[in-house]
Amino acid sequence: MTVQHRRPARVADGDDLDAAIAGADRVLVLFYTTGCSLCQAIEPVVGNVARDTGVPVVMVNPGDDIGLVDEWAIRSVPTLVLVEDGTEVGRLADGFQGGDAIEAFIADHA
Repeated sequence: MTVQHRRPARVADGDDLDAAIAGADRVLVLFYTTGCSLCQAIEPVVGNVARDTGVPVVMVNPGDDIGLVDEWAIRSVPTLVLVEDGTEVGRLADGFQGGDAIEAFIADHA
């Protein structure tokens, strides 16, 4: 699966997430749940971050594939995980983050 740099791509499960991660050198993964107001608020922010940084964003709902909760140690949503060459290099799990904070997070892990 090739992910675009312009807008977040939604994936259905862990297999799709693995394929998206394998298809890019760096990926920002947004773990969200349906009905989470902070998750809804952060979606357009990460879209802007993808356009500004060139780092593709993949969104996945761990409620649709419960194994992701343990595999990725998801304890709250929204959780942002920066993955480089298939390995987690950073994590933001402090609720809503603005675009500047997310871009700084990505830059700090370059």
